[in-house]
Amino acid sequence: MWAWTSKNSPMQFADLHTWDLPPKQAVAIQTKLADRIVLRDMLPKEIILVAGVDVSYQRRAERFHAAVVLMELETASIIETATASAECDFPYIPGLLSFRELPVLLQAFRKLQTVPEVVLVDGQGIAHPRRFGLASHLGLWLDLPTIGCAKSRLCGEAAEPARERGSWTSLSCDGKAVGAVVRTRQGVRPMYISPGHLVSIDRAVEIVLRCGGGYRLPEPTRQAHLASNRLRVADELSVAESFGGTSVS
Repeated sequence: MWAWTSKNSPMQFADLHTWDLPPKQAVAIQTKLADRIVLRDMLPKEIILVAGVDVSYQRRAERFHAAVVLMELETASIIETATASAECDFPYIPGLLSFRELPVLLQAFRKLQTVPEVVLVDGQGIAHPRRFGLASHLGLWLDLPTIGCAKSRLCGEAAEPARERGSWTSLSCDGKAVGAVVRTRQGVRPMYISPGHLVSIDRAVEIVLRCGGGYRLPEPTRQAHLASNRLRVADELSVAESFGGTSVS
């Protein structure tokens, strides 16, 4: 079954599964789909278009706000931004983040008018207990190369990289390399980079470092973070005004 926004939308992808399911079944789906992840480079040698994605929501809230920001890699210019907001009642359970964030992210992707060559995700790729984090899950849905760009470690062990930008060490879990701990800006805490789908660890690190904009976060995910937060604040303000108030927490 195909998910279409309009006849003119280039973002057409198959539905892998439904979202209305209990956590135990979600774990089973992760385990099954993890076998379909491809960890070799299936993207152009010279990348032009990179997308960053992020989801914003208040703690304990059920309304999620997603942003996809498409950028030109060399110029770091924003080509297109697509956003979406939706209700989510899937509970917060460590390791099952994608079942909370992916439905609204896919809504945003369905609005995108240009297909990216690689997608940077604020979350884990295969550096996940079941080797199937948010970036891997999204990669299978879109059938596009994806890279997990997490701010914290979910699993695995690694040595601390040197303080210089571009330094990195291997992140291993159960004796197998699942990603890299990368210093994206000198002197700041490293990022946890892991391939999501259709990309290798080395290429994932290379792309993330090329997306540096002087901040800890790669510029595409930083811009997506800003866009999703703007959407959330605007939505909360609209709700507050509809009830006769003006404050936004």
